[in-house]
Amino acid sequence: MTTPVSQTATKNRQWLLASRPVGAPTISDFNFVATDIPTPKEGEVLLRTVYLSLDPYMRGRMSDAKSYAEPVAINDVMVGGAVCVVEKSHHSDYSEGEWVVAFAGWQDYSVSDGTNLLKLGKNPTMPSYALGVLGMPGLTAYMGLLDIGQPQAGETVVVGAATGAVGSLVGQIAKLQGCKVVGIAGGAEKCEFAVQTLGFDACLDHTRDDLAAQLAQVCDAGINVYFENVGGKVFDAVLPLLNSKARIPLCGLISQYNATQLPDGPDRLSLLMGNLLIKRIKMQGFIVFDDYGHRYQEFSQAMQAWLAEGKIHYREDRVEGFEQTAAAFIGLLTGQNFGKLVVRVGPDAL
Repeated sequence: MTTPVSQTATKNRQWLLASRPVGAPTISDFNFVATDIPTPKEGEVLLRTVYLSLDPYMRGRMSDAKSYAEPVAINDVMVGGAVCVVEKSHHSDYSEGEWVVAFAGWQDYSVSDGTNLLKLGKNPTMPSYALGVLGMPGLTAYMGLLDIGQPQAGETVVVGAATGAVGSLVGQIAKLQGCKVVGIAGGAEKCEFAVQTLGFDACLDHTRDDLAAQLAQVCDAGINVYFENVGGKVFDAVLPLLNSKARIPLCGLISQYNATQLPDGPDRLSLLMGNLLIKRIKMQGFIVFDDYGHRYQEFSQAMQAWLAEGKIHYREDRVEGFEQTAAAFIGLLTGQNFGKLVVRVGPDAL
């Protein structure tokens, strides 16, 4: 257990990658240290992290397998998006006390030359929302569903990880398009939330043995769009129900992130390929900022309007205390979070 240490103006707490996990990460794969606070040079700003986002993609960065981004090096700071306050500025575009979104990593303090910072102003109302509904997860849900999924009124949309940061927004946006929405989540409480609060037409518990039968009964007209966040047995239940010309935005495969080998059983690749061919299914992966970063303003305007009108509901799972970061991330990979997972790293002001 890591001893709680409050954020200070004299030390920079960091979570480093200590080793590359085999299977599920453990606390021993991380190292919690305190170092000196970096000094910004001319043209740079010193950022102090207030909120840190925890997301499934971080598991991939712990591996040295080839991917769309470089892995975190051993003994380097874990990567991650954060909402930060500018503590010192030697940059003409930024002033002290201004809030920004930065790819600051798992640490109290970082230095930036201003590249890829998103301004939030001096007094943002809900700054942590910039890591969720108004940030990367929101953009992922919006563009993945509308640009790749292209749902039409009256169609059936199924969403994996339905109460997570992305899935919860996918389902609500699909409802705004006039679709029937079926979520898949882990546990009765999450399923009830999806229906009662998020407005899904139905939500099924993937921990039950009869998931495939339940899904077939609920999706009696088949599935037109499946937003894939999970993989594994959830996709197995979805595949036979996909309609001709169904669309599958491929966002994530969280059930497989800790796997060390392919699952046992027969090779099902030909089954998948056959369905894609015969049913003319479109299945497309995407990396949201690489593919859609230039459309952030379009998304932001739409999402802010929906929030203001009460058409989108958002749940945040906030962890208090930076020392809890590694344990919270490990829990994220097994579905222990309920909503967008954010760590409160420090106070609004020191």
